[in-house]
Amino acid sequence: MNLPLTDPLLLAQDIPESLSARLRSSGQAVCIRFSHRGDLLASGTAKGTIAIFDLETNGVARKLQGHTTGRTVQSLSWEKSGRYLLSSSIDWKVILWDLKDGSRVRVCNLGAPVYIAELHPQNWLMCVAALYEYRPVLADFTDVKRTHQHALPNLPKRGAHEAEASEKADAKHFTTVAAFTPGGTHIITGTTKGWLNLISTSTRETVYSTRLCSKPILLIRLSSSGRDLLVNASDTIIRTIKLPDLTSPTLSPDNINLEVEHKFQDVVNRLSWNHVAFSSNADYVMASTLMNHDIYIWERGHGSLVKILEGPKEELGAVEWHPSRPLVAATGVESGRVYVWGINMPQRWSALAPDFAEVEENVEYIEKEDEFDIRPAEELQQRRLDQEDEEVDVLTVDEEQIEREGGFKQEREDEFRMPVLLDMGESDSEDEIVAIGTGQFRRKSTAQDEMGFEDGEGEGAVREGGSGRKRRRAD
Repeated sequence: MNLPLTDPLLLAQDIPESLSARLRSSGQAVCIRFSHRGDLLASGTAKGTIAIFDLETNGVARKLQGHTTGRTVQSLSWEKSGRYLLSSSIDWKVILWDLKDGSRVRVCNLGAPVYIAELHPQNWLMCVAALYEYRPVLADFTDVKRTHQHALPNLPKRGAHEAEASEKADAKHFTTVAAFTPGGTHIITGTTKGWLNLISTSTRETVYSTRLCSKPILLIRLSSSGRDLLVNASDTIIRTIKLPDLTSPTLSPDNINLEVEHKFQDVVNRLSWNHVAFSSNADYVMASTLMNHDIYIWERGHGSLVKILEGPKEELGAVEWHPSRPLVAATGVESGRVYVWGINMPQRWSALAPDFAEVEENVEYIEKEDEFDIRPAEELQQRRLDQEDEEVDVLTVDEEQIEREGGFKQEREDEFRMPVLLDMGESDSEDEIVAIGTGQFRRKSTAQDEMGFEDGEGEGAVREGGSGRKRRRAD
């Protein structure tokens, strides 16, 4: 009876194909990030607030307010279990949130507007941040009373023949992006002069540097395996780089050589890229375009363009690929909505009953001899009573099944589930509560309602099932 409700052939697709949902919370979304498990999507807004979307319902699960009102949230970073979230803003602060109750575990002022901040993959009480016109910082939140901040180098590690670089040029050399390697042993930074620096986390010294271009590096992203690096620079070229095993104890800085594997660009229109991301398995590279509403997807093996996702008629900003599913999310620059692309999976109704068969057109049905015979009421009642006597155990955990799945028990103990908020005032603003009758309200299903809107239609319209009519929200 446990048959899949979706076609297995559709599950084999690894690239999203169409716009499937529009998510909206109060405020204009400017940055997004999926949790490591992929059940939650965090969205930072231009107003300084953060909305956490539940991807099962496409609704707002929690809203966080802690940054200065009106100051844009620049970046978001998830802790591995999904319980803690780090946010940074141009108000000079980074905030570590506990999503169990929405509290602020740590609030740290870094002394300058923050470009980007990322949590250490093994220690959620440590982060690295790139600051505006200042040296990057490694912050340690372990001490409750005081945050220990360690400045990291801005300048690259040059060879002997490059040591005569002018002090005037180095004075304008700043770090724009920073990220931990998956093992947390090193930090990769990009600079305004197109340099890529590899910094040791323990010694806080640059062990390797290479220059990719003469323009600023806008964004760097690492694959989940940590063996692939994606670099977006303002020279309209996206680069992928193979990384060595940086956790190896025998690794020597003299043996590190970061070479560009592929370059992706639009040689015809010379498009610039707003944001880039790897696919879940790093087989594809995705980018949103400046002054354009398309998302380009390239296949890394041959470097060829395989898909252009079309959606809303507005420029798209930050883009993210789901960590395990063919699902892509992007922010709209003008509207501030979060758009989601996925695979349209029609349900297989034959999976709901073993003897149910789907047909493409009407066929002549021949009934069985006793199929529609009238049964005595006593017999039918006895059948119902026999079924009610069956006990179904939904609480006992099958330990043998857990052992067969290998290591799943430990993951169950470590994973975090966000509590459900029953107070609508905490989880949704008044914009997401819709009146459906006199004194009757419900939460607006942002995915379904927004999908019902054509361009130019009002957001207050609510579709009624069946008739296709609309009626306005009652104020």
